[in-house]
Amino acid sequence: MDALLTRSPAWLAVVVGLVFAEIVWRLRSGRGYDRGNALTTLGLAVGNIPAAILNGVVIGAVFDAGWKIAPIHLPLDDWKTWVAGFLAVEFAYYWFHRASHRVRWLWATHAVHHSPGEMTLLSSLRLGWTNLLSAGWVCYVPLVFAGFDPRLVVLLLALDLRYQFLLHTEAKLSLGPLEWLLNTPSHHRAHHGCNDAYLDCNYGGVVIVFDRLFGTFRAERAEEPVVFGLKGRGLETNPVRLAFREWRDLLQDMKTAQGLRYAVRIALSPPGTVPQCRKTQELAS
Repeated sequence: MDALLTRSPAWLAVVVGLVFAEIVWRLRSGRGYDRGNALTTLGLAVGNIPAAILNGVVIGAVFDAGWKIAPIHLPLDDWKTWVAGFLAVEFAYYWFHRASHRVRWLWATHAVHHSPGEMTLLSSLRLGWTNLLSAGWVCYVPLVFAGFDPRLVVLLLALDLRYQFLLHTEAKLSLGPLEWLLNTPSHHRAHHGCNDAYLDCNYGGVVIVFDRLFGTFRAERAEEPVVFGLKGRGLETNPVRLAFREWRDLLQDMKTAQGLRYAVRIALSPPGTVPQCRKTQELAS
């Protein structure tokens, strides 16, 4: 769904221009630019096109069905609907994003986005191919049932994701006092950190207020440089293997589980945890 929402000729022109500008800045500043990392991202982006089309068809049908049975329809021509819709979408995105880090079934898709070893604008396009299967999009269905037109939900999500494109950079950009309210490159760099100081934080989309409210906000610190990539994982350059690596490991763990109950527990457990059924076997041996 992410790739489908963010694709349009005008937006692609903006993306290409900013990506090339960042490449020039990184090379001139001595940061370098990992071409292998960029090629992996481009491979994932190309592979995501058919997945995004399928996502659009299925998710669009679900949203349409929900809209038809929603008890109320909030008017699109009322500015209050858009304000409420923005807050509702941001709230839903926060919990979708948080679940994507705390539930292995969702992480199997989302881990792809966290796999690059450097933070660049191009890396924002590194998305998994299995969003439909991981079903994180279900988090937005209640918004339609609550009376928000699917067109409003999709448009606000598209704007959210386009804003986040600008957050994927190592450039030291500051928004001043607005950093308390809005998500920023600094906040998002911390989110992408795989060192312990930054794990599982800063899940917001456009705003960072829900992280502050629910205790998941962490500021980037000069004394603790952010390390990008996946904790305990080497860098993978093959787009196909990368797209399915976490799924392979998850399904293997589920296969060795002692029954369906434990298999479901594994799928819903946080990434990096030892499944209880396997831990019990190891302790007994």
